[in-house]
Formats: sequence, C-alpha cells, structure tokens
Amino acid sequence: MLMPNLLRARPRRRAHAPFALALACASIASLAPAVSTAAGLYFSDRGVRATGRGGAFVAGADDLGALWYNPAGLAFAGDSVLADASYLRFGSTYQRETLVHDPNTGKGVILGSDYYPMVRGTSPLLPLPTLAISNNFGLKNWNFAVGVMAPYSALTSYPEQQLQFNGSTVAPPQRYSLITLDGSALTVVGAYASYMPTDRIAFGAGLEALIGTFASRLAFSACPPANFVCANEDPNYDATAQLNVGPIVAPSGNAGMIAILQDTPESEVRLGAMVQLPFWVNSPAKIDIQLPSAPIFQNASVEGNQANVKFRLPAIARLGLESRFGPKKRTRVEAAFVYEAWSMQDSISITPTGNGIQMHGIAAFPDPYPVGPMAQQRGFRDTFSVHGGVEHSFDAGGYPMMVRGGLSYERSAVPPEYLSVLTVDLDKVQAALGSSLYVGERKNLRLDIVYAHTFAFSQEVNPADAQIQKLPVVRATPPNPDQQVAINGGRYTAQADVIGVGLNWLY
Repeated sequence: MLMPNLLRARPRRRAHAPFALALACASIASLAPAVSTAAGLYFSDRGVRATGRGGAFVAGADDLGALWYNPAGLAFAGDSVLADASYLRFGSTYQRETLVHDPNTGKGVILGSDYYPMVRGTSPLLPLPTLAISNNFGLKNWNFAVGVMAPYSALTSYPEQQLQFNGSTVAPPQRYSLITLDGSALTVVGAYASYMPTDRIAFGAGLEALIGTFASRLAFSACPPANFVCANEDPNYDATAQLNVGPIVAPSGNAGMIAILQDTPESEVRLGAMVQLPFWVNSPAKIDIQLPSAPIFQNASVEGNQANVKFRLPAIARLGLESRFGPKKRTRVEAAFVYEAWSMQDSISITPTGNGIQMHGIAAFPDPYPVGPMAQQRGFRDTFSVHGGVEHSFDAGGYPMMVRGGLSYERSAVPPEYLSVLTVDLDKVQAALGSSLYVGERKNLRLDIVYAHTFAFSQEVNPADAQIQKLPVVRATPPNPDQQVAINGGRYTAQADVIGVGLNWLY
C-alpha cells in the first residue's frame, strides 16, 4: 500500500505479545460485521409480480406472493402454486479515503484517492427463487399455504489479490471490511393460514424461520498502533479469516389484514396492513484463520474455532391502499408505506464456545491466551420506504394479459458514518416493469416476467466522521483515539438490476 513518509516508523525490537492480541481480538471481531449482510439489508423488493408493482403489494395481494407482503392475501389466492426466480445483478464501487495523524504534530491528515485504487464489487449469477403452494382442505373461509422464499440480498465479492495502482503493487483497500460473501445460502420458510369471516375482510398469519448458512472472508491487521514494527496496514501483517455461520434457524412470524372498504360493479377500494416480527438469530459459527506472513508469526498458532453469534433482524410494518376501477375493475393502483426497525440490530454478540479460542506460542504473554466474549456495535437506524404500483388487464388475441409498473424510494438503514463495503445500503429508487400472460384451457396458468433497475444515490463518507475501525490491539488498555484509523471513509456507489420469470397455477 502506498503510504506517505509521515506514516512510516523506524522498526524497533519489541515483545511479540501485542501481535498475539491483535490477531486474537480481530479474529473474533471479524465475525461481527460479516454477519450483518446476512442480516438482510435487502437491495430490492422480492417476487416477480410484486417487484413489477414497485413493492406495492400490501392491500392488493391476491396470490401466494402475499406470504411475504401480507399473509391476509392468502385468502384470495385459492388452491394454487406459485414458482418464480429472479437474478439480482448487483454492482458497486468504493474509492477509499482515510484520516491519519501526523506523529510529529498530532494533526489529522486526509489521504485521498491518490493513495487508494477504486475497487468494484460484483455478485454471482444465482437464481433467487420463490416456491409456494396453497389449499383450503375443504374448510370454508380458510386457506393454508407453505412457502420457501429467498431474500433479494447482494452476495458481493471484492478483490482479494494485490492490485497494480500508480505503478506500485498495493493491497485491496476494502479488505478489512469484506473480501467475499461466496458460499452463503439463506432462505425463509414458513407455514401460513388465512381466514375470511365475511366477504369484506380477511386475516392471515404465518410462522417462519430464516434457515441456511452464511459465509464470508475478510482480512484484519495484526499491526499494532503507533507503527512500532510495521507501517500502518502493512499487508505482511494481514491475517485472513474465513467465517461460516450455521446452521442458522432463526424463528419469526407475520400477521396481516385486508379490508374491502368499498365494492361496486365499477370500483373497489382495499386497505391492507401487516406486521413482520423480528428474526432472532442465535447460531453456531466456525472461523478459520490464516496467520500473517510476517516472520514474527512463524511459531504462533491458533487453537479452537467455535463460537456463537446472536443478533436480531428488524420488525417490519407495511400499510397499503389499493383502488380497482374501470370496466370489470381491470385497472389497479396501489400506494404503500413500509417501516423497518433496523435500530434493534444495535449490536452483534460473539461468544467463543467449547474450549474457546486460544493463542499459543507467543513470547512474553500467557500461554494459552483465551479470547473472551465480544460485542460489535452496528449503528443502524430505523428506515422507511414508499411504493407505488399499477396493473392493467386486457385481452390480446383472445389471451388475457396484464401489464404493470412500479416505482419506490427507500432511505438507507445505515447512517453514512457506518457505511462500508459490507453493508452498501444507500438511499435508492427502483423503477420496474412487468407483464403476465394467462394460458391454458381455463386460463388458469399465469406466466410472469419482470425487469427492475435500482438507482442508488452515491455517498461520500468523510474520513473524519467515519466510525468503523479496526479493533484495539490490546483490550486491557484503553485505545488512544489519535491512533485509531477508520476503515470506511471514501465514496460509495451501487446499482442493481432484477430480471425475473415465474408462474402462478390455479389447480
């Protein structure tokens, strides 16, 4: 990494203990930020039809896409099967800037983009599926369903190998936040029921669980503060941690209602509301550490790799109002508001389990040295989004068809000072278009398609305000604020495309 002379310090011979603590503390701490993406900072609404409506599918939910948006809509889905899949093509860039302190004056100095290469994040080509089936089992006014739904999350990868920049070889500037999320596989499974006591109101509820595994890889620095034996962020003192959390089985549930406020031959007005309970994640984790290449770690070793991770995903509330009008009520317009309580993910706790995680072979330090429980503060905030969507049905050559479009705006759940490549959640607008074709002898098979593009607003994080830091090297000693270097300053951009197809079959 290119560093100005003021960051370099003359090497001195010192005890190895600070390096051991740096490695031990950072290895466990690396669990905390890595899980936050699994926490569900979804970059798009989900479901082929609902995405085509801009996520405005709370009051007008009437197929099995309702299981995610409002389970009361199950009452209108009949005996049906829904299957769809979408590809979330996510891309991002990060241009790092950082604030360092001149050891001679103590004043902060901003290192701009001249010292760090821009890096790009990409996502793999993976289908994000929905599969659900419903049946009323002969019970009047009731309907039941089971479903499997993958969240539309970006599983991003950034450079891991050293880069060529301004004629020099440098380490990837984002490596302390994230290298890759490859290997993650998460889905929501649930069982749902709806009840419609009259033809004007419906209720629905479901029991759900987030299940699967989460994997990530990132680097952390074992270089102590004040640059006693190495330059700040010297890649020779980088260790790599491969994190695997799972099996994850996080319970939750949702409930909702739909009320038909007005119903005439030419118009209909529906009001919908739902509440999603938090997902409570309490899962085992495994972390494997590759020690730095610096000679000082030649005889060091790590024993144990088991831990437990706890955090919560947010409660969500949705409210929607839909109007159906025109001949045969063929036109539908809905507006929806969504509130997400991300502030409840105030921290992520990490506790070593079994015989714990210990360091061995470190001179001038207890052998073994146990690593204790830790908690990572997240800094997330509650957020909201607004959605608008329209659908219109018509006949084309004897085939019923439907076209739809939607627009939504969502505020980021991550304040700028806590933004990082791990959680590139920016203020964003999504525009979507979709259509459906009904086929079959009874026109009971609906084929769906959608395309949506997410425009995310770029964000500049002033290095002086950035809050994500490498953990203190020695836990027993309060860190010197002047020696703390935030790792998330700089400029962030992102965008995404959603391409999806699906079918809905009334059997």
